[in-house]
Amino acid sequence: MLFVCLCAILQHHAAYVSNLNTSLQKRDDALSREDLAAVIELDHAIKFNGGGHVNHSIFWTNLAPVKHGGGDFEGNASQSVVNAIKSKWQSVEKFQETFNAKTAAVQGSGWGWLVYDPADKQLKIQTTSNQDPVGSLGVVPLLGIDVWEHAYYLKYENRRPEYLKEIWKVVNWKNVAERYTAALKK
Repeated sequence: MLFVCLCAILQHHAAYVSNLNTSLQKRDDALSREDLAAVIELDHAIKFNGGGHVNHSIFWTNLAPVKHGGGDFEGNASQSVVNAIKSKWQSVEKFQETFNAKTAAVQGSGWGWLVYDPADKQLKIQTTSNQDPVGSLGVVPLLGIDVWEHAYYLKYENRRPEYLKEIWKVVNWKNVAERYTAALKK
């Protein structure tokens, strides 16, 4: 079962990449023909498929099995991430409650994000619809949680809040800390 699910996940992500490449080529062709209507239409496909690729690429690195540190906030998050989260939300539990509430409220499909906002020099929780890439909003994605039904339906059916509660057990805090450190250097 796990092998079948993993193959389906990889095929799903590969489809975003394939469709992105096709859309980029078609857009170049439309641009060379000066077909502005086609360029604009293809921009939507590029945003969707490009966002699907970017978002999932972050998501995969944000997850780790428990035996490889998944879910271990205190052991794997850098002190700077620990301090930033606790400064903003008072505790990891309050952060997770706030994150889960905002992310569970996404209408339809989308994502919940922990981001670093370089303009405000602070962490924020943001949500995006569909495959909209959060980085296009001028923030740096640190942690992305997929709340499209395909991410949780096989195990949780329509119980998105339960999925959100459980996913913290496999969050790769080491990766989040690496992303935060890199974001501070920009």
